[in-house]
Amino acid sequence: MIVFKLDRISRSQKDTLYLIEEVFNKYNVGFISMRENFDTTSPFGKAMIGVLSVFAQLERETILERTRIGLRKRAESGYWRGGGKVPFPYRYDKKEGILVPIPEQVEVLNKMITMYLSGKSFNDIGKIVDMDESLVEKRLLSITNTGMIPYKNEIFKGKHKPVISKELYKEILKTNKARSKVKYAKHYLLSGKIRCGHCGGKYRYQKWGKRLIMYCYSQQHSKKKYIHDENCKNKRWDTFEIEDIVLEQLFSMSLDENLFKSTFNIASVNIEKELLNKKEQINKQIYNLINFISNDIAVDETSKKIKELENERNSIEKKLKDSKKNEQTNKISFNMIKSLSSTWNLMTFEEKRSIIDYLIKEIVIENNKVSIYYKIH
Repeated sequence: MIVFKLDRISRSQKDTLYLIEEVFNKYNVGFISMRENFDTTSPFGKAMIGVLSVFAQLERETILERTRIGLRKRAESGYWRGGGKVPFPYRYDKKEGILVPIPEQVEVLNKMITMYLSGKSFNDIGKIVDMDESLVEKRLLSITNTGMIPYKNEIFKGKHKPVISKELYKEILKTNKARSKVKYAKHYLLSGKIRCGHCGGKYRYQKWGKRLIMYCYSQQHSKKKYIHDENCKNKRWDTFEIEDIVLEQLFSMSLDENLFKSTFNIASVNIEKELLNKKEQINKQIYNLINFISNDIAVDETSKKIKELENERNSIEKKLKDSKKNEQTNKISFNMIKSLSSTWNLMTFEEKRSIIDYLIKEIVIENNKVSIYYKIH
């Protein structure tokens, strides 16, 4: 057998020696390497083959290591590593070495994100956009969308343009994590939301003949890890009773904005205006105190007071930022609720469950009392 170079016959020393000793020699086949200028039909060739196989393997491993280092350096510098599949929704610019967004695909991605956050599953989205379920999941959860470059177990800042914000990406991950936790509850509207007011244990759904009931996990002694109090005697409920109470309150808020505001603790006064007025007053005080310093009046005391006012102003600016964020979140909550009474029966189960997850923190049952606690964002 003739090869141009030794490392063309096999990728490893072990395989090379196996072929020569167990296959070629067994059938009296000579092995000749043109590049290394030797053959196994001579004693010297037989001795050299093992030595050269070691160096051939060393060369390959060195090349691989250099390639890995090069790929990591590219990622570390913010460039796409090249080769392989380019992540959706980008194309690879070989000249610049970066990813470039494809507008049409970015639009598809945004639609997929909207559907996912509104309650649709990866499978549902896949049917709509004609993609495999696993592909939808991979594309929605890709950190490359935020302008980052993943390599192995590390993440680097990329030179490419992000197609979604980091805040939106966090919301996608948060939603995915929440859904992963409640996969077992996919058939029930309030699973994981109900807590016992006596012992603190979770309530579970269970079929009871033709009925579907809810009761505290402490009362199911077969699952000891869920027991909070073996003597818990909190009331058992038919599922529809609890769900009706929750929906009645949600539907009531959809018809009465004032009830929604009082339930979600939304102040009737303009907090933002008050904070802006207070910030303006602090700015005036700081300006006056700076004049004192320029006139060399009580410099130390005045500087200390300015520092206190600046800290207070920073606190107000944070409250303003939080206020705007809360205002936007409250708008989302109200938009979800205001049309519920007319659209609830038209929704898929996933959409209903998504709304419950977004709005409700927990439901506490204590005998005949049902208390609903909302997520006040």
